[in-house]
Amino acid sequence: MSAKPPILLAGNWKMNHGPKAAREFLQKLELPEKENAQARLYVPTLSLTSALAATLEHSLPLQVGAQNVHHEKSGAFTGEISGPMLSEIGINQVLIGHSERRQFFGETNESVLLKTKSALEQGFEVLLCIGELLSEREASKTEPVLREQLIRVLENQECKAHFGGRLHLAYEPVWAIGTGVVATPEQAQSAHAYVRSLLITALGQQKAQDTRILYGGSVTPTNFKELLSCPGIDGGLVGGASLKPESFRALWDLI
Repeated sequence: MSAKPPILLAGNWKMNHGPKAAREFLQKLELPEKENAQARLYVPTLSLTSALAATLEHSLPLQVGAQNVHHEKSGAFTGEISGPMLSEIGINQVLIGHSERRQFFGETNESVLLKTKSALEQGFEVLLCIGELLSEREASKTEPVLREQLIRVLENQECKAHFGGRLHLAYEPVWAIGTGVVATPEQAQSAHAYVRSLLITALGQQKAQDTRILYGGSVTPTNFKELLSCPGIDGGLVGGASLKPESFRALWDLI
């Protein structure tokens, strides 16, 4: 078995930090390099160029990614952004299937598959989000929901080939996002173990191990260390705690 991939600390700014705020954030961010970890920020579309420029200017060991991408490369899709547009400005990372995209913008498992497949074909690295609603957890449907969200991608041959390479996962229980409620280490570990079992069945032990599964949902410097100590949790997808340089750095220091 090869060594585990580096831990990934990924921040999702959501609809926060325009170009000016992005530059100011990265000017203040002090982020020493680590051999066993990678840092990434998914920023709003309008802030991508300024975030990239500031990252390079300050030589930060940080990747910048987009929060969304359309599955078509061009066309009559007002308000959308395409893969070639992202590539043109130097972006090669994209977040797909975040629960807020599913909840508020009508994304389905099928549309998430189309986006994932298209992004991978265009050379992007994809962080694919899955997770259950509170009502689904209370109805003991966590595992069926996670399987349903993941199975189309696992069964698609083009996507399947990229797990452990340019395709990784984030488990984000929707009931814990932005609520201050965090899945207990036992709940998080159980969900991650189930997702890993699906990967092992579909991909084999090695590819399953090479695929990072991040935990997302009210991650803070207070709970991140305990979450990282759980077997099978390979990093964090962080919302609110990624909006200030101090808290993002505090998370980084815990790795």
